[in-house]
Amino acid sequence: MSISQVRQPDGERERSFGAGGSEPYARALLQNNDDVLLLRETDRGELIGAEAVEISRWNAEADATDLSVLETMSGPWLDIGCGPGRMVRAAMDRGVDAMGIDVSETAVAMANRAGLNVIHGSVFDPLPSEGLWRGALLADGNIGIGGDVSAMLRRCRELLADDGVLVVEVHSDPEMDRVYSARLLDTDGGRSASFPWAEIGLNRLIDHATDAGLSVCQVWERDGRVFCRFAKTLR
Repeated sequence: MSISQVRQPDGERERSFGAGGSEPYARALLQNNDDVLLLRETDRGELIGAEAVEISRWNAEADATDLSVLETMSGPWLDIGCGPGRMVRAAMDRGVDAMGIDVSETAVAMANRAGLNVIHGSVFDPLPSEGLWRGALLADGNIGIGGDVSAMLRRCRELLADDGVLVVEVHSDPEMDRVYSARLLDTDGGRSASFPWAEIGLNRLIDHATDAGLSVCQVWERDGRVFCRFAKTLR
């Protein structure tokens, strides 16, 4: 599969995960050390709250919890917000046809150098094989991309084949459902531009999914991470 790179306007790129500002996300990926970035909520320009983002895990090989996602996944499947591509690599190593997509030019370049099938762009751009994907993945909180869970779920449903499945990693609090403006900060004081983000737990996600034409078919928890598998509700 291939697609021409879809370039977002500069303002839009700066409003995507960890972009703009001093680019702490890109720098952390390239440095590949154990530093932890902080995802922080902003309110009228002030930084409030903090949540650790383990960039080193995203750069590492897929662990046992990651691999549990692949147990019943058949290709082709799409990893949305794939970063440097650890899940794409894990799928390809198992002979599963997979492709990743990410808005980070740095992450995509790293994945491509490693020989992974990863393209640059947004999931909301025109994509190859729309309506034919057997699976789609939103791991590592990527259900929050763009700050609109319902829009993301509807888009994923469009991408899936009738027998396709969507796997979402959700917040550990099943009642969590919030949208906010966020920034990424590093230990050197660097910060990204602000971007819209969302966090959602299992119960609230199921509500959104039902409205989007998706039905839950499996839920599992491993090492403190919670996943939910959805099938298309045929209309």
